Amino acid sequence: MLMLLLRFIGFALIIMFTAWIVPGISVENFKWAFVVAIVISLINLFIKPILILITLPINILTLGLFTLVINALLLIFAAYLVPGFEVDGFLNALLGSVIISLLTVGLNLP
Repeated sequence: MLMLLLRFIGFALIIMFTAWIVPGISVENFKWAFVVAIVISLINLFIKPILILITLPINILTLGLFTLVINALLLIFAAYLVPGFEVDGFLNALLGSVIISLLTVGLNLP
């Protein structure tokens, strides 16, 4: 349970860092970053697998690069759900989702 809480805290810090780096992404404070971390985790758990399955032919044609588009759209959806988190535009969401994905890989290492 403690490891899960630490991962969410790390993920919230990654979201705050991404908001600091990317000018079109903003988060009000750590509390909202923590909420965004939980919302993105739930979106990745329930919605993302369905979208990956639906867009499988496009993913195959683009050699998996369309997954970046899906991640950006899901980040915009998370911004729509959480009032303290804003993403201005698709390109900012794309850049933010790439940064979040790269940093999350390091967070998930044992």
